[in-house]
Amino acid sequence: MPSPAITESSIIRLVDTFYARVRDDAVLYPVFEAKLAGRWHEHMPRMYAFWTKVLLGTGEFQGNVFGKHMALAGIETEHFVRWLTLFRLTAIDVFGIDGATEALEVAQRIASSLQLGFFGDIRV
Repeated sequence: MPSPAITESSIIRLVDTFYARVRDDAVLYPVFEAKLAGRWHEHMPRMYAFWTKVLLGTGEFQGNVFGKHMALAGIETEHFVRWLTLFRLTAIDVFGIDGATEALEVAQRIASSLQLGFFGDIRV
């Protein structure tokens, strides 16, 4: 059962706040912008649907998250460090320290899976 802090509206706030921080981040912005230039408006509803699916078990997200990310070029350990750092800060800001636990566990699992795909091991 998810934390009461995790609702569809708080997930939208999480995603919007997180991606605003990504756009201001010198490490992450170039990677995201290379893929999403001019298409951020298309990406955001997919992220709302993804996080609603993984955190609430509802929604209609379908997609190959692993495959999409494996197609990115130039990914290094520092990208995962920054992504997790920004996500942790954002989840705690939006859900509160106690409410963020599940979202942080999911984010760590996602990062670990992607790191295995990119590097063959988990680095952060």
